Amino acid sequence: MRVAAGALVASALGGWANHVRRQGLVVVVAAAAWGAAIAAFGFATQLWLALVLLAVAGGADLVSAVLRGTMLLELTPDSLRGRLIGIEFAQVTSAPALGSLEAGALASATSIRTSIVSGGVACVVGCVVLALAFPALIRYDSRVREAAVA
Repeated sequence: MRVAAGALVASALGGWANHVRRQGLVVVVAAAAWGAAIAAFGFATQLWLALVLLAVAGGADLVSAVLRGTMLLELTPDSLRGRLIGIEFAQVTSAPALGSLEAGALASATSIRTSIVSGGVACVVGCVVLALAFPALIRYDSRVREAAVA
């Protein structure tokens, strides 16, 4: 529930997203921020801090999702757009369930804290690895795309 509150706040304050030039960089930073907030949540011992960290994670997730969707729609040729939207939908609906399965299995084998923290850390590490593997994502500039289309 608190994650949704963070997403709601980020959505209400999201007008700045229209002016983001380096969308890929912001996607990676937002995804890493989600992971960092989740890892920190795993260490939280006070309820108020845990709720704030979940709200931060929700806000970061919304920012990442909005900019990923924008990039997908801008960069995909019309003839492939329906297919890629379908693939994205399948990923968005299945990934949380798979993540919950993995987190539950790891929590059963270790502890809840280990499961939460390691999932957040894995997200941050994954963001760094993918950013290094796909430098075009970090370099992506929406204004260059706009100039090419205009």
